[in-house]
Amino acid sequence: MVKNNLQQVEQNIESACKKAGRNRDEVTLIAVSKTKPVSLIEEAYVENIRDFGENKVQEINDKYPVMNKDIRWHLIGHLQRNKVKYIIDKVKLIHSVDSVRLAEQIQHEAEKNNVIMDILIQVNVANEDTKFGLSVEETEDVIRTIATFPNIRIKGLMTIAPFTDNPEDNRPFFKKLKQLAVDIKEKNIDNVTMDCLSMGMTGDYQVAIEEGSTMVRVGTGIFGERNYNKD
Repeated sequence: MVKNNLQQVEQNIESACKKAGRNRDEVTLIAVSKTKPVSLIEEAYVENIRDFGENKVQEINDKYPVMNKDIRWHLIGHLQRNKVKYIIDKVKLIHSVDSVRLAEQIQHEAEKNNVIMDILIQVNVANEDTKFGLSVEETEDVIRTIATFPNIRIKGLMTIAPFTDNPEDNRPFFKKLKQLAVDIKEKNIDNVTMDCLSMGMTGDYQVAIEEGSTMVRVGTGIFGERNYNKD
């Protein structure tokens, strides 16, 4: 199942890149493995997937020791400050930094562990009450503050678009995040690059790629429906 699903996702990514006049290597596919067993992750690994996304710190801690060490783990879910210490030495990229206070904790743990932590700033482009993330208007000020932290590198932005049956509904939100990234990049803020745009999930990643996404987070499209009853 995983192999066939990955082939379909890959075709879709290539098609979206072609439509947008982009190179395929501009887009990283992150296999969202939250709630999924190691056996399914291993199936994706055999198909040369190396980037995996998890929502929960506990799942990364459970899977990290038993999986190959060349896997690049991405923390894509909301991160509580008291759990930063458990993943600071395990993840390649934290996608969901949505406050200066969280960044301060990441800086503290990164300095303690002598690592440089790459992060994305989560922006709630659609202003949904149920979603975490900064407003578009406050993002630049927060970035300017976090950019002064020596053990953090700001690599770009992330958003979670609204759930919708029609992917086209989310195109305006993807456009807006892309424009925000362009605007911030033009400010030439030290320690800030806007090379990463993490946007697009199973339902809308092709539209996101057409609008400039460099990282798509695909779970259901690879592993099938999630098991929300998992202990």
